[in-house]
Amino acid sequence: MTNTTRHIGHVCLWTLIAAITVLNSNAQTPQQIKNSSVNTTNNNPFQRSGHLPFEYGLLIQGGKGLTDNRDDFKFLMAGVHAGKVLTGNIGPGVLRGNFEYAVEAFPFWQSYTPKFQRANCVAATGSTPASCSPLFTVGGTFTGVSITPIILRWNLAGSKRFTPWAEAAGGLIWTDHKYPAFGSSILNLVNDGPNADASVWNFTPQGGIGVHYFLRPNRSIDLSANGVHISSASLGDRNPGVNASIQFSLGYTWWR
Repeated sequence: MTNTTRHIGHVCLWTLIAAITVLNSNAQTPQQIKNSSVNTTNNNPFQRSGHLPFEYGLLIQGGKGLTDNRDDFKFLMAGVHAGKVLTGNIGPGVLRGNFEYAVEAFPFWQSYTPKFQRANCVAATGSTPASCSPLFTVGGTFTGVSITPIILRWNLAGSKRFTPWAEAAGGLIWTDHKYPAFGSSILNLVNDGPNADASVWNFTPQGGIGVHYFLRPNRSIDLSANGVHISSASLGDRNPGVNASIQFSLGYTWWR
């Protein structure tokens, strides 16, 4: 056997080995074919092995204050949500699920609060007596923008159509005037002084639960309930805030 013939034989042998390897890697057992068929009809992207989906969607959210002095506060907002699943399904039993990082932005944010009257008062100094401005109206509707740049979500593996989740999050609100209104119609030199206001900036630590309902592959309707705390962290002269509110959201999500 010449060197040329030996070389051609080696090439043919390695080509045959490569072809067998490729065919074996592409071949599917009946069980694999069955699983593949199930995956193509499974609406839930979390059920697909090795798939770490990205989501984006639209949502509307509304709710009310819970504490005695804020139970007449109302909220309404509309915006967008985006997230990325970072892990495959891990964990035991019913807690098995995956970790997701997400963000939300609400270019439309409103809070509807009671109106009341207050004055700006200046305390007496030396021979100068205390004085107050005429009463003026505060409160009412506050309009702003909200962003939640940190959403840490645990998605349960769920079923073919349902995936519950739990999350903790933190965000920020800017309002067109200082929120919420502070003071009262009963004049008080401490509460109604010229430096007795809240802030146009407030923080929103929050947590909640929700569920995705998959209408079809890569499409879901989303429902959630969130407990939201609103506080300026003393950025203003006063920090009246909203200690607790309950807010419900309805969304529609696309998955990739």
